[in-house]
Amino acid sequence: MTEAEYQLSLMQLLGLLPCVVVNRVKASTSNDSKIYQARLAESFGLRTPRTLVTTEPDDVFAFHEACGRRVVYKSLSSVRSIVTRLNEEDLSQRLGLLRNCPTQFQECVEGVDVRVHAVDARVFATEIVSEVSDYRYAARAGAAVSLRPTEIPDDVAGACIRMTRALGLALSGIDLRRTPDGEYYCFEVNPSPGFIYYERSTGQPISEAVAHLLRDGALADHVRQL
Repeated sequence: MTEAEYQLSLMQLLGLLPCVVVNRVKASTSNDSKIYQARLAESFGLRTPRTLVTTEPDDVFAFHEACGRRVVYKSLSSVRSIVTRLNEEDLSQRLGLLRNCPTQFQECVEGVDVRVHAVDARVFATEIVSEVSDYRYAARAGAAVSLRPTEIPDDVAGACIRMTRALGLALSGIDLRRTPDGEYYCFEVNPSPGFIYYERSTGQPISEAVAHLLRDGALADHVRQL
């Protein structure tokens, strides 16, 4: 059996097992389309930044001006990319490459990043402070990053839980940004969040919540079998 066949077989098995799976492969496919996730977030009352997806350089110039020349670009799909500020070098030298691949551009939203881990009906919010556009790569840019537990409004927490459930996920990592005036913007939903990094930095019991979710699901299955 090849590596690809092994992975496909494992994914099929995880989709068929009659127990709690965190998360099933089929439920994770929403991460293949950031545009779909944005529309879903809006349907649950979360704000999203102005967004342009295009292969036309002229569209980017117009969008850049409309957003006060404050724009970032990133991947459209689940492929990880570094969120990068659109600068003058990009505009003058690189936009011609745009015709080779659709790219997502978004208006910069000022504020503080908040990662929300939704585990069933519980949420764990972490505030991340960094001077770079993408705090995941702060060390590469020689910048500092700090994390601490924080609270989010009930309506935002509820939207995160409902969106996670609507995607068929038991666990999600939702990237938000809180603006200076207290508004929350949603960027994406990660169906395979590396929550250990946040847990180690803040002491939040995310692993324990996941363990309880698995245990309670196993107990429920046992009761049904009795």
